Amino acid sequence: MSEQTEQTQSGVVIAGAGMAGVQTAVALREQGFTGPVTLLGAEPHQPYDRPPLSKAILLGKAEDSAFDVDFDGLGIELRLGTEVTGLRGADRELDTEAGPVPYGRLVLATGAVPLTLPATAGVRGVHLLRTLDDAARLRPVLAAADRVVVVGAGWIGAEFATAARTAGCAVTVVEAADRVLSGALPAEVAAPMARWYEEAGAELITGARVAGVEDGRVRLADGRTLPAGAVVVGIGARPATGWLAGSGVELGPDGSVTADAHLRTSLPGVYAVGDCSSFPSARYGERLLVHHWDNALQGPRVVAANILAAEGAATALAEAVDEVYDPVPYFWSEQFGRFVQYAGHHGGADTLVWRGDPAEPSWSVCWLRDGALAAVLAVGRPRDLAQGRRLIESAAALDPDRLADPAVALKAATT
Repeated sequence: MSEQTEQTQSGVVIAGAGMAGVQTAVALREQGFTGPVTLLGAEPHQPYDRPPLSKAILLGKAEDSAFDVDFDGLGIELRLGTEVTGLRGADRELDTEAGPVPYGRLVLATGAVPLTLPATAGVRGVHLLRTLDDAARLRPVLAAADRVVVVGAGWIGAEFATAARTAGCAVTVVEAADRVLSGALPAEVAAPMARWYEEAGAELITGARVAGVEDGRVRLADGRTLPAGAVVVGIGARPATGWLAGSGVELGPDGSVTADAHLRTSLPGVYAVGDCSSFPSARYGERLLVHHWDNALQGPRVVAANILAAEGAATALAEAVDEVYDPVPYFWSEQFGRFVQYAGHHGGADTLVWRGDPAEPSWSVCWLRDGALAAVLAVGRPRDLAQGRRLIESAAALDPDRLADPAVALKAATT
């Protein structure tokens, strides 16, 4: 039996049953793949969507956010509670706690794991918010309207602080950097967003590092202490790729799988998608690691198409035509009564253009690169976001003066 035939018969195995893994399995079926598809999930729960964890589920307004997918009807074998522990590319096998799993083609979709603070490791009352079980542990904390300290003033920290204030908790947010969203936005854009904390009744402390957590309090490096019935750490995440050590899959300095423009890895027959992998963007001239929901939704369609192309070429049914993955990154956040959306990717050398007054309920910011739109941040201006995303895709040149007028539609600012 040839290697190509063995690949086809072994089918596709997907490591990871989050958004990226589930959507890859569904996309394979939607695009006509008829071979075996096996989806491995480390958690015992039915695969679920993560954004509601910091919103409806955390506040007790929903019990879960399971994907509405008929896995049996689609002929997708779902193995829950099956954590992958290693990969042997030469043998085309995954190692799992339940034993080896052979594959013909493999998709890595293991997502990301939250960063932790060494000062809080193993301490009772310290929480992360990444899984359904995490949300279940935090719900009674919010229901008791306890005093909460949130470590990290990024996107997830702001969302959790919002939920805690909605539940009636006293909230203090501690950020090691000198401002909120320091790794995501320039200071002048983040400044008005910092005021949202005070308006919501949450205390914000910046430029402060956590030295330890003990006896219902948080101890800061400068000697201050903060009372805390619970502590939530939201300081970012890293690709869940530690299990790939020694596998031959190339990883970047950030721990991400370095997929190519077709989302293929350095191992033959192995692809990577979602939070665990980075990809080269011709649009932005750099490799991007995107930890957002839309990336986990869009990438699987390209992976599925390229697997089908490879399968067709292997059986001489079609010529392999690989699709390139180069999206306009997109994400949204709901915080302190505001709907925040971002599309694109900006750098320090890009020209910043304001649209509207950040003291008002709605405004937006655009970044221009060589006269074209590189990114847009919209607060309560969904039309700016939608039009901006299309303008980024088309690389249309824009008039900066017209762009700066919030009364002018973004699409009308083209030159």
